[in-house]
Amino acid sequence: AKPAAPAPAAKPAATPAALPAGAWPFSKRMEQRVPMTRLRARIAERLLEAKNTTAMLTTFNEINMKPVIDLRNKYKDQFEKSHGVKLGFMSFFVKAVVESLKRYPAVNASIDGNDIVYHDYYDVGIAVSSPRGLVVPILRNAEDMSLADIEKAIGDFGKRAKEGSLTVEEMTGGTFTITNGGVFGSLMSTPILNPPQSGILGMHATKDRAVVENGQVVARPMMYVAHSYDHRIIDGKEAVGFLVAVKEAIEDPARMLLSV
Repeated sequence: AKPAAPAPAAKPAATPAALPAGAWPFSKRMEQRVPMTRLRARIAERLLEAKNTTAMLTTFNEINMKPVIDLRNKYKDQFEKSHGVKLGFMSFFVKAVVESLKRYPAVNASIDGNDIVYHDYYDVGIAVSSPRGLVVPILRNAEDMSLADIEKAIGDFGKRAKEGSLTVEEMTGGTFTITNGGVFGSLMSTPILNPPQSGILGMHATKDRAVVENGQVVARPMMYVAHSYDHRIIDGKEAVGFLVAVKEAIEDPARMLLSV
């Protein structure tokens, strides 16, 4: 019998090709640990406080921005020439919020122990982004401010927020807050309360959408708005009514400004 043929020798394992830097598996994986700034730590503390000490709910609606856009486009040049400041949309919302708070005082109230504190003034906080985090300077007695007063104050807040020169007193207190995620492109969100306040309005990006008017489908610039509220002192009916009042004021700005 012929001897068995020897088994073929095993081939050496192929050496894996070298991977370019940055390819998987990563040649370098780095982490950096830095302490929170005092402002960021305070923001975190207040956010947890809002979550853990309030019964927060959010209601939503949408606003047809065409009437206020048309009004702004008609008068913006004359407004800037007369007042030295550009006419934005935030001042309209501040006015709408103040008028709506007058109709729904619980939204402008706060809880202190077992008491509900109702305020007969309207100190509206405006959330402003700064390099160190979100800050909320206050428009004191916003009910007495004109559109020009509001726009000037907001412009000053934004400038000094970037400089880090806002004082603690300017960011303390407030009976209600407005935040505008739309400037960053947000379409919808649930804003979180700013304790001890009981309500906050969230504005968002304005986008053309198909809506039905008089049985016809038309394109309109629409904005989703959100109202987060403390359900311990604000009932759903009041919360929804407040947001509908804001919507109606923005959709009929002339009536709002004439207080009729």
